[in-house]
Amino acid sequence: MNKIITDLNVAFADLKDGATILVGGFGLCGIPEFAISKLKDLGVKNLTIVSNNCGIDDCGLGILLQNKQIKKIIASYVGENKTFEQQFINGELEVILTPQGTLAEQLRAGGAGIAGFYTQTGVGTLVAQGKEHKEFNGKIYILEQAITGDFGLVKAQKADKYGNLVFNKTARNFNPLCASAAKITIAEVEEIVDEIEPDSVHLSGIYVDFVYKGAKYEKRIEKIITRKE
Repeated sequence: MNKIITDLNVAFADLKDGATILVGGFGLCGIPEFAISKLKDLGVKNLTIVSNNCGIDDCGLGILLQNKQIKKIIASYVGENKTFEQQFINGELEVILTPQGTLAEQLRAGGAGIAGFYTQTGVGTLVAQGKEHKEFNGKIYILEQAITGDFGLVKAQKADKYGNLVFNKTARNFNPLCASAAKITIAEVEEIVDEIEPDSVHLSGIYVDFVYKGAKYEKRIEKIITRKE
């Protein structure tokens, strides 16, 4: 099956207000920027976003915040996004801060069909409030539920027409997890090739519904620190 599309409207045909969207990336590394821009253009509202963080003010998921399209975000890092901070303070944005490893495992569990898991992370903190506690081998654990989504937006370095993906080093980050836990996954890529050698595949095309080749990528750096001579 050829999963390559040239119009993101095809992939978002079933998108509705209130959808839960899983978005790969870490900071500005490995973010599906064209798919995010399409969400802005479509103007869908009341979105629940699951991602490690919410970009910066004028890039990545930050542009959806500026457009007030996000109602709730589940993330592990607020970052330096002033729009994020202000909307949270104003009560316009529901935020569920989640330990990074827990968030990764929630997505992995969702993709594997596992309803939940027990972890020691967060025991004795605000993270544990209202959650089931259970003792294993003399230690207390809390129950965390898996996360799944209506759409998964991921970014890869290259793909073939079957949706098999290869990521560029650390740009892999949360992308495979978001792809596996979504009902519909859109893989945005920099290059489409005829074939990927099986042992080189990072994520099987079984998790991918659409492949879209982006145009020129900006490759922005979130924060630049230079040394004074």
